[in-house]
Amino acid sequence: MATSTSWAQDVITCDLCNKPTQQFCNSCQVSLCSDCVSKHTDAFKSMSHEIAPFLDRKTKLVLPECNEHSGQRCEVNCKECNTPVCIKCIGFGPHKGHDVEELTETHENKIRKIKSDTEEIQAKLIPKYQKEDVEIGKKISKTKSKTDDLGKESRKLRKLWHQEVDNIFDKIDSLSQSLTEKNLNALQEYHNKIRDIISEMNTIVKQNEQLFTSNKISDVNEYYSRLNEYQDFPERVYLELPSLRSNVDQGKEFIIEIGGYRATLKQMSQPSPSADVSRLTTGIGKLMDQVRVIATIPTNYKPLYGVACVGGKEAWIYGKKKTITRIDIHGAVRDTVTTTCLDWPDGISVTRGRELIYSDFNSRTVNIVRHGKSETLITTPQDWGPGRLSLTRSGGDILVHVYKGIGPQRKNKIIRYQGQNVKQEINKDGQGSLIFKDGSSSLYMSENNNGDVCVSDRNANTVVVVDKTGRVRFRYEGTPARREKSFHPRYIVTDALSQIIVADINNNCLHILDQNGQFLRCVDDCELEKPLGLNVDSEGRLWVWLLHTGEIKVIQYLKQ
Repeated sequence: MATSTSWAQDVITCDLCNKPTQQFCNSCQVSLCSDCVSKHTDAFKSMSHEIAPFLDRKTKLVLPECNEHSGQRCEVNCKECNTPVCIKCIGFGPHKGHDVEELTETHENKIRKIKSDTEEIQAKLIPKYQKEDVEIGKKISKTKSKTDDLGKESRKLRKLWHQEVDNIFDKIDSLSQSLTEKNLNALQEYHNKIRDIISEMNTIVKQNEQLFTSNKISDVNEYYSRLNEYQDFPERVYLELPSLRSNVDQGKEFIIEIGGYRATLKQMSQPSPSADVSRLTTGIGKLMDQVRVIATIPTNYKPLYGVACVGGKEAWIYGKKKTITRIDIHGAVRDTVTTTCLDWPDGISVTRGRELIYSDFNSRTVNIVRHGKSETLITTPQDWGPGRLSLTRSGGDILVHVYKGIGPQRKNKIIRYQGQNVKQEINKDGQGSLIFKDGSSSLYMSENNNGDVCVSDRNANTVVVVDKTGRVRFRYEGTPARREKSFHPRYIVTDALSQIIVADINNNCLHILDQNGQFLRCVDDCELEKPLGLNVDSEGRLWVWLLHTGEIKVIQYLKQ
């Protein structure tokens, strides 16, 4: 018998109301209070009821009431009809002669089946479905990620297509303007010639009219007829203005041409991040599978700070001296220039006319050497001194790294000069943020074929590429190359394939990227010990100079 404490904690209530239970119907297995006993028996008058005190209850199976015979409980199960029936049903009722079994046995069989099903569900089916649930979850996540990647790739490729098309039409506009100017100049020259002849003939007419009445035989005798000269009309200028022709195979190919210029955009199958979806047809070679050193040039500069190629077989070089020396590919000295620098030049380059230019921080000037003498070409803004130099591919402008201040707070920017005039300053992005990190290290730069300015920012150990407007297109931090040491970029160049090549002095190699910043390969098999810089000669070869040894390695890396 339960104690009063446990009874208070666990009160069992009547199944018909909420009062505490006192009685129990063993026949129906129902808990009852005193008030509900009569309600229960009255409700099921046809059934026999064994009412007992709750504490004397007997737990047993509850046999169902027979649907055919009121007051009878089903004790067996008809196997043929699969339904519980009473004794009367099988004696003289509808189930007479049917095969039956005890309901308790049927119940036990059902319980065993339920347990068996439950065990299989728990042990096999639920884990199987849970595994599938996890797999589906992974697939959903992967599908979403793939969709996001596709979206990013699509946006990136959209930019590439637009960039290529912009480059093509920039070229077309430039050619159109150039052809127009050429034709107009030719017409103007012809126009001026006609006017000059008209003026000459008017003068001759006036002189001849004076001779009509002249009484000086000598003046008349000296007359020389130029009639035949004027009768032969000057050769006319025949212009054949080029037309702009285009052919579009929608979604597959785009062709446009003007004059001798032709550009083709083709959609590639399976575009990938490492390959542009469009290529301009150029006929230029590709990267060699195995690069080779075709010359190793010793120099007298240790350390060697800079090299500027002159054609395909010579270069100007400088180091920690006031002089700049021109050597050939065999190391022979061809010329030496003594600069006006207080210490040594801060940067050198060569113009299209193969004239040497150099920067002098102390005088804030970029100087050009003509006939062995230095002339001031550019004077940088007040407080800003010039550093490294680079001649652009378009228009012959000069890119100058200028800086002011000292130490980690030194400010850096790039100025594009057209002659002596400032054409552009590359300093801040569209949001007003600095493009280049403050710091005491120099910026190295090179303009690409599409007008991008590619910059090696040593203070951030990053390559930064900005478009014509100065907007940052991308940054490269060396990660795809998977080098052992951190990326330390130095000199940077661009080549005929619009590839970006940067010297990594920390990893003794060169990184080669395409014009959109996708890593292509590293050149690390040429014994490049501390490569400070590189330059491209007119033969498409790299002149790579080593900081401490002062050697220059001429490397063939493109297929001819």
